[in-house]
Amino acid sequence: MSRFVRRLPLFVFALASLLTPLVPSGAAFALDRESCSMEILIDGAPLQEYAGRGTSYVEAVRGREYSVRLRNRTGERVAIALSVDGLNSIDARTTTASEARKWILEPYGTITLDGWQTSTSTARRFVFTTEDRSYGSWLGRTKNLGIVAAAVFRQKRSLPIPIQGEERRQDSGADSRRAPEPSAAPSTEQRKSLESLGYLAATGIGREVDHNVVQVAFDAEDAPSALLELRYEYRDTLVRLGVVPPDRPCDTPLSRRESARGFLEPGFAPDPYRQQRH
Repeated sequence: MSRFVRRLPLFVFALASLLTPLVPSGAAFALDRESCSMEILIDGAPLQEYAGRGTSYVEAVRGREYSVRLRNRTGERVAIALSVDGLNSIDARTTTASEARKWILEPYGTITLDGWQTSTSTARRFVFTTEDRSYGSWLGRTKNLGIVAAAVFRQKRSLPIPIQGEERRQDSGADSRRAPEPSAAPSTEQRKSLESLGYLAATGIGREVDHNVVQVAFDAEDAPSALLELRYEYRDTLVRLGVVPPDRPCDTPLSRRESARGFLEPGFAPDPYRQQRH
């Protein structure tokens, strides 16, 4: 078992209750914190982020597969609970971050996750779709569609023995481990308006890909040191929410055709054959 682990890249996920993570054998920022960063990728390229409404957005592309890239920016192993649409990327359960099964990243390690882990050797791709075709809808859990979240946990350390007469120092990083306030979401009225137009994005469960994993031991701290969240929406929704400006008149095929004109400048038609002879 130990040889098998050593031959694999050191990307792992943890069982919170058993403290036995799994390690993916294949590898494929950005929402950035001091300890970790997260990106959403299409064809290996990160999607541009847009700040608005107290959170970060990316533009979903209907029907396209996507991946989530996590990067450990510290010199220590960390455990990361990753959820897509509120569903854990390992077992599709909805839990607290501390109870969630987690991926383990080695110091300064990077992992790219292409989908939900469906066995010890396979995963199924994340794909942008609509709410009614989402994996969450199939599971009957649609409360948290449209968000990708990563909770970062440090490994527990043994407490130092205080020197006599010296007060125990308080952990200077305590404040940084507090989870941030929930980010702003569309109001009920806005969401109903968007739903009626069928604009809301969600994640479906797509084709099967190879993704081998094994379990390793990791004892995570009780509270996350950082929480990374990215919301995703289709462009029309981002425009309606005021996150991105409306397209210019010529940015859409229909607008381009509506602005077409038969006559623009006087003169004669250019002759490509005459230009070749010169």
